[in-house]
Amino acid sequence: MTTYPEAYIDYLVYFHAERDFFECHEVMEEYWKQHREDPLSRAYVGLIQVAVGMYHHRRRNITGAVKMLESAVKLLTDEDMQELGIEAASFKEALLERINQLRTAPDAAYADIDIPLRDEQLRRLCLQRCERHKLQWGAPSNMEDGYLIHKHSLRDRSEVIEARAEQLKMQQKRG
Repeated sequence: MTTYPEAYIDYLVYFHAERDFFECHEVMEEYWKQHREDPLSRAYVGLIQVAVGMYHHRRRNITGAVKMLESAVKLLTDEDMQELGIEAASFKEALLERINQLRTAPDAAYADIDIPLRDEQLRRLCLQRCERHKLQWGAPSNMEDGYLIHKHSLRDRSEVIEARAEQLKMQQKRG
């Protein structure tokens, strides 16, 4: 039995059920920052970039989407994806198809992509979590939800601002 980090399962649920790519980025980045020595560290960054790429695409930032998805493809090795329970060939193909679509038909309507999971146990864990939280795995993005689509500019950042101010004070005291 493979054990996966809780943050990774959270990422998958945000990605497939809520289509909250901003939260995918947040939860996986926090985990990655705390586990930089993890052998899958590059894969975590690749997954973060996939989420950011999808977030950009949904917001019609085609240049940002292409940049992030291309970078993700370079970071996500077949071996790492397999270790994360992902069907590597299918996922890479979907990412390359999306990059090609963004280059050749940038005005095409946005459509979600899924991360194909090869590990049925991982899939069951994700589905169980969805059931507990009354979420639908594979639900499409709610394109009417302005908060979901523009979350980075609409979220409450007061805690982040306070933390940065506190860090600045500490640096000034030291130096």
